[in-house]
Parts: sequence; structure tokens; C-alpha cells
Amino acid sequence: MKKQNVRTLSLIVCTFTYLLVGAAVFDALESPTEKNRFDVLQAIEGMLIRKYNFTEEDFRVMEMVVLKSEPHKAGQQWKFTGAFYYATTVLTTIGYGHSTPSTIGGKLFTMFYAIVGIPLGLIMFQSIGERVNRLSSVIIKALKRALNCKQTTASEVDLICVVTTLSSLTIAGGAAAFSKFEGWSYFDSVYYCFITLTTIGFGDMVALQKDNALNRKPSYVMFALIFILFGLAIVAACLNLLVLRFVTMNTEDEKRDQQQAEQFVIIYASLVSWPYRSPPLVRKVGGSNPKPLKPEKTIHAPPTHFTRDGLT
Repeated sequence: MKKQNVRTLSLIVCTFTYLLVGAAVFDALESPTEKNRFDVLQAIEGMLIRKYNFTEEDFRVMEMVVLKSEPHKAGQQWKFTGAFYYATTVLTTIGYGHSTPSTIGGKLFTMFYAIVGIPLGLIMFQSIGERVNRLSSVIIKALKRALNCKQTTASEVDLICVVTTLSSLTIAGGAAAFSKFEGWSYFDSVYYCFITLTTIGFGDMVALQKDNALNRKPSYVMFALIFILFGLAIVAACLNLLVLRFVTMNTEDEKRDQQQAEQFVIIYASLVSWPYRSPPLVRKVGGSNPKPLKPEKTIHAPPTHFTRDGLT
């Protein structure tokens, strides 16, 4: 079996194994807390119904009103600032879910907008990532020359270390800013930045969603948008290196397999064609009865030796 096929099967097995392990760990960590929260909410719901004499239907209406009013704390979500924020989450595939279109026209436009915008965004971030890697390579070479290193070229490991460091600094700096503006703990801010820049976008924590921030804090809105776009470019640079390494490994295996196949064809053809006897020739002597010529000597091939480099 070809190496690239073995690698693909191994990746599939490893991915499903990783999913199973992740499910088991999340079950152990989150399931008890989920059950406790549900029990507490059920107890509070029963207490409110008894205290204020709500009917079941009235309580559901109040619950729906509370949930639906949550996005409006950020201000008008569909004015230009909020709409630009929404378009950014669509193009970058973050998809917080903090605001969603409610009209048929808005839903249709979102689908067509995403069809064009998502590939455009991926190409843009990949291109920026390549430029970042190129700049990092130049800086690494200059530093190695300044330090009189024997190897002055920038290896893939060097580039991965650089972009990983930049990604970590971006997340750390963004977390400090969001912790200040949103009032989150630093750990929650790091979690939000990581979920955002990896485009997971759960939506459990979303910036710009309180104190009418979309309308009253334009500088904060600008910072949040720049952080998302710049951070995604840095992360794209790191992912571009990892994907490029995997593609390079597959390409090298394919070239090696092709060379082995060509070598096998050459060996097989040489084995089939040797020894080779020339066909008998005839000629007419005097009359009509042909006389065969003397057969030529059999030609034998020189001995074939198989080495690591091919035939000798």
C-alpha cells in the first residue's frame, strides 16, 4: 500500500480516536455541572411560579422575552456598525450566533454573501499568511547572519516557532484588552480569543454585546474588528505552514512511488527482452527453393545486479 494511503488511513483513525477521547473527557468534566445547573434552574422556576402565581404559559412568554431581549443590550444590531460586525463573522466563518437575520431577504442574502465571501476570506488570509511567513523568513536569515550561524536558511521549524509565538502574543494582548473592556476574567478572555481566532465561535462569550457598545464605543468596535482580522491572519500563517508540510510530504511520497514504478518497468522490460534471438533469414539461391541462412548466435545479456540505486 502506498505511503500516502497509509498516512490518510492513519489520519482518519487518529481523528476518530481523538473525537472519542474528547467526548469521554468532556462528558466527565461537564456532565455533572450541567445536571446541577438544570436542577437549580428548575427549582428557581418553580419558586417564581409559586411566588408570583404565574401560569406555565405566562412563564414561558416571560422566558422568551428575556432571551429575545438579550441581543438588544448591545444596541441596534443591524445598523451599519452592527451589520459590519455580523458580516465579519460570516466571512471569517466565526458565526457567534449573537445576531441572526429574521427576514427571508436577510437569510437569502446571507447564503449568497457567504458563498462568495468565505472563499474570498480564505484566499485573503492565506495570502497574508504567506507574506507573514516570507517576512519571518527574511528576519530569521538576518538574525542568523548577525549571530554568525553556520546554517543561515530559515527552516520550517523556525517559521513555525515564530508564527506560534506571534499567535500567542496576539491572544495574550487581546485577552488583556477584552478583560478590561468586557469585565471578564483574564482566563475567560484568553478562552474567548482562542475560540474566536480558531473560528470555532461558540457564541457563549461575544464582545460588544453590552452597554450599547456598538453605538457608544466606536474605538472599541474598531479594536475588536482589527483584532479579529489581524489575529486570523497570524493564525492562518501558522496553519499554512502545517498544511504545506503535510502536502509536501504527500508530494515527496508520490514522486518516490513514481520513480519506483518507472524503475520497475525498466527492470521488467530488460528481463523480458533478454535473451533475444534474431529471426531466421532466408534467401533464394538460383531457383525457387529458398535456403535458410545460418542462424545467428544467441545474444546474451550481461548479468544484472540489483542495487539500491537501480541496475548495474
